[in-house]
Amino acid sequence: MIETGKKRANRALGALVQADGVLFRLWAPEVKQVELVLENGDQRNGDQTVPLQANDEYFERFMPGLAVGTRYRFRADLGSPLPDPASRFQPEGIHGPSEVVDPNRYRWGDEAWSGVPLAQCVFYELHVGTFTPEGTFRSAIERLTYLRDLGITAIELMPVDDFPGRWNWGYDPAAMYAPSRAYGTPDDLRSLVDAAHQLGMAVYLDVIYNHFGPDGAYAAAFGRFFTDKHSSPWGQGINLDDRHSAGARGFFIDNALYWLREYHIDGLRLDATHALQDDSQTHFLAELATVVRALPGRRRYLIAEDCRNLDILVRPQHSGGYGLDAIWADDFHHQIRNLTAGDTDGYFEDYIGTTAEDLAATLRQGWFYTGQNSPHEGQPRGSDPVDLPHDCFVHCIQNHDQVGNRAKGERLHHQIPLEMYRAASALLLFSPALPLLFMGQEWAASSPFQFFTDHSEELGKAVSEGRKREFKKFAHFQGEVPDPQDPATFERSKLKWDELQQPPHQEVLNWYRDLIRLRGELPAECEIAVHGQRSLSLHRGRYHLLVALADQQRLPLPAGATPLLQSEDAQYGGDGNSVTIEADQVVFQRPGAVVVVTPA
Repeated sequence: MIETGKKRANRALGALVQADGVLFRLWAPEVKQVELVLENGDQRNGDQTVPLQANDEYFERFMPGLAVGTRYRFRADLGSPLPDPASRFQPEGIHGPSEVVDPNRYRWGDEAWSGVPLAQCVFYELHVGTFTPEGTFRSAIERLTYLRDLGITAIELMPVDDFPGRWNWGYDPAAMYAPSRAYGTPDDLRSLVDAAHQLGMAVYLDVIYNHFGPDGAYAAAFGRFFTDKHSSPWGQGINLDDRHSAGARGFFIDNALYWLREYHIDGLRLDATHALQDDSQTHFLAELATVVRALPGRRRYLIAEDCRNLDILVRPQHSGGYGLDAIWADDFHHQIRNLTAGDTDGYFEDYIGTTAEDLAATLRQGWFYTGQNSPHEGQPRGSDPVDLPHDCFVHCIQNHDQVGNRAKGERLHHQIPLEMYRAASALLLFSPALPLLFMGQEWAASSPFQFFTDHSEELGKAVSEGRKREFKKFAHFQGEVPDPQDPATFERSKLKWDELQQPPHQEVLNWYRDLIRLRGELPAECEIAVHGQRSLSLHRGRYHLLVALADQQRLPLPAGATPLLQSEDAQYGGDGNSVTIEADQVVFQRPGAVVVVTPA
């Protein structure tokens, strides 16, 4: 039986700064001896090496009077000195020495911060390296007022823990505790979170507990993090239920608590939880949820990325669930892509022939597949989400995966007319589920978001060739796949902020701002009606959204309704003529969306 999380959650790892020195702690269950190697800084005298004491599966040593900023490594069984798996900073990169960081030196200004309730979240996912020209935590702070004014209430950072090379999406994790030196210092990240809180926005962080990156992930050199009991798309499964799994689980739980405590993060998005295979009596996700829920102060949230449509993830633990707070539910995105852009390759096979009725079912339930057969998987998929609240589901029409994992990183608005894009955007922001925007979608950014890496020459070549092979399987893809290793691929993916004052970007931004502002006034209840194969309407209190996803659609106008927002008005980039409102109906010559309001 796997031990519960309380004992392990208190076993913090890494270089832990205390009043009179630094306590070093390393999990290394199958290592016989560990030495702490302290860099002297004076090449004439060399480094200082001191042994750590074994304590159960851990090695520890308190070093009195040790200065913050000291650089160090660990040497196991007389091998090569390696970085600390729980390093707080890697100033010379993932292969260099770790640095002692004091989290208490930063003076927070968010003492009054009480968080944003999950139901009020409008998420904005961003990649720090491409969000601004500079690509740093500090430069991101300069854009926070813009996000606040847009109506964003929760910023979601793609992974920021350190990675190999100069740029990376962040899903090749190496130093899981260390904010990437490519983006700035640990206190720069704290400043970003602090500034967001003072503007009224929560900050979520994407974390990866389902695999390690292929380069520089030294944790596995010290601890048994993998098991042959399970497999994953990245190779062996993470050890959550095999020999020494208690320490592996403890490592990830400590990491989660580290971000929530030392950086005041409001919630974590857990990457690919379907790859966390665990046969323990208490699943790792349930243990993590218990520990996070027990933190004092404001509520912190856990959101799963999971393709299985399993309600157990978010059911309360007293009902047999894991107790997470929400799930990225992709059915809505996939249906929108099929309806608007005609996607059918890969997992989009499951959404061929999507109708407005199918889309309405997803809006009502949170996801579409509730146990019916998946043509792509060749087996039943999903579970019944009955009685789950709408804020258990996060919907999007773009995210980093769904843009960046396309061959050329095309965004949805690069592949469909803008009038269709405005209609789909209205559906997202009027939906009762939690909406997530991907950076730049609110102004129909011209820049793609492509897959980029900066690996060593040998590994980089393999990544580039693998990317080319991947897209040969897609029937509709033609042309060259951008080389992930080419610096131009990274540069192309940066947002162009000067577009905001130019058509059509300024007009699309107007549409998003008005829709998000309206969303704040909508009641939780939502009624949905279907009008033919390509149109539907949503009714939330006094507000009604009428959406046409095809040409020549006629939708009934609610009695006594007054027009409030029309996607094809000139201020939003439309021609002002393609949507007309008659006595009892709205006529769409082309795709579009209209919001009307009825008397109280």
